[in-house]
Amino acid sequence: MAEENQAQFALQRIYTKDVSFEAPNAPAAFTKEWKPEIKLDLNSGARKLDEQHFEVTIKVTITATNAEETAFLVELEQAGLFTIANIPEEQLQPMLGAMCPNILFPYLRESVDALVVKGGFPALMLAPINFDALYQQRLMQEQQAQAEKSESTETIQ
Repeated sequence: MAEENQAQFALQRIYTKDVSFEAPNAPAAFTKEWKPEIKLDLNSGARKLDEQHFEVTIKVTITATNAEETAFLVELEQAGLFTIANIPEEQLQPMLGAMCPNILFPYLRESVDALVVKGGFPALMLAPINFDALYQQRLMQEQQAQAEKSESTETIQ
């Protein structure tokens, strides 16, 4: 009986949910001096599949411009299927918003690097990302937005 109520956390599977690589100006992009500007857009999310299963995703879009032309564009969505049970709600959200993305990020990072290299460009090793800090930042933004919303509701009444 005690085992049924025991906290459970397990990674079931890591998978690529969506991937795209474009090099719109190849082969001309390879003839120019390589001094790229890299733009990175990163988002994570989670959804509940059933009582014990959650899908957590990290989506990244990377645009490299060189000499004012797009050298390459990478879009990748790395996902994981997690079993999570008997975890209090106040602990569940940080797990889904920070811990699980921290587990998935090395796989996303390796996939991005492999795509870029196979596309003929120099390796692109993404810097580590602190998902714990990003989660806390998002939490603060949500709390601030709720506070502003309740303030505006009070002034309307």
